[in-house]
Amino acid sequence: MDKVNPRIDTDLAVRERYTGAARAVEPALCCPVRYDPRLLDVIPREILERDYGCGDPTPYLRRGDTVLDLGSGGGKACYIAAQLVGPEGSVIGVDCNREMLALARRHREAVAERLGYANVSFRCGLIQDLRLDLEALEEELARGPVRDREGWLALRSLEERLRRERPLVPDGSVDCVISNCVLNLVRKDDRVRLFSEIFRVLRRGGRVAISDIVADEDVPEHLQGDPELWSGCISGAHREDLFLEALEQAGFHGIRTASRQREPWQVVEGIEFRSITVLAYKGKQGPCLERKQAVIYRGPFRKVEDDDGHVFIRGERVAVCDKTFHLLQREPYAGLFEAVEPRVEVPLEEARAFDCRRSTRRHPRETKGLDYRETTDPPESACGPDGACC
Repeated sequence: MDKVNPRIDTDLAVRERYTGAARAVEPALCCPVRYDPRLLDVIPREILERDYGCGDPTPYLRRGDTVLDLGSGGGKACYIAAQLVGPEGSVIGVDCNREMLALARRHREAVAERLGYANVSFRCGLIQDLRLDLEALEEELARGPVRDREGWLALRSLEERLRRERPLVPDGSVDCVISNCVLNLVRKDDRVRLFSEIFRVLRRGGRVAISDIVADEDVPEHLQGDPELWSGCISGAHREDLFLEALEQAGFHGIRTASRQREPWQVVEGIEFRSITVLAYKGKQGPCLERKQAVIYRGPFRKVEDDDGHVFIRGERVAVCDKTFHLLQREPYAGLFEAVEPRVEVPLEEARAFDCRRSTRRHPRETKGLDYRETTDPPESACGPDGACC
């Protein structure tokens, strides 16, 4: 393949290709995905024909969730999500492509009528800048277009005011962020901000379910400079391990690959590109307090290490802070650890700081109490009233 200029305008390449794909079907942007056909019945054919993705993050949604779909396109995932979260939930689609937003919006009332409720909205913005409402910005610009450098400086101030006073997606307002084959389209300089924004909008305890194309090797610059490969979700792909690392660096925990294509979707110059769906959670931030709690890792591995560097050896009672103690009893860890409460609860207001930088074995006397000397009487029978023995 001939080398091309790696300094392409990736935003322009993506915008032009997806504008065309909103007007006419482009099969090259599709990676075969199976959806529950019952969830597709209420969605207009026009949307289904112009849907472009590589996976399905919607099975990880729950009733009542507030969902944010990044790069919502024609709205297919949003309308699927609307059914899964139910009338008590809500779905927000964010996209910056005018044609795609128009496609999604013009069927909103029809879908709501079929469902019997309306819980979907579509907003215009960049997924790496979820504070800035581009339609609100456009309204302001119509009143005072930028014509000189003073106007440009005023525009920057206007953007910051809109981000502060009228954020597109407020802090901590979302239960689950989903995305389908969109993160790889964001230019590389914006990717740290992208993951930071995803983290910002999630509530504590929230989660992400992201389907995207990843590469098994680093993608060379000459491929990154090909506008067809970039806009086709290929050459902008994260390297698979670095994709998970980016979530970790943003502050997420419990990161796991929920699904991964065995065979690559495409191979370019020996580099394999395939779809994966990744789950991750928000909520490990906060103070570490000593309340005499411990956890015991059940197995099956001899030992495991969590995202904060705690090492848990199978069967060993490990001291943890109050935050970690409760975190390990929720998804995605539920069932992996036995929770050991202290015999006498340490009130939260009396708890001192716990050093979470090291893993320490918790002696049973720490949870039972040093003065614990109780001796129980043997049971009257080793068997229960029904004859079943313990």
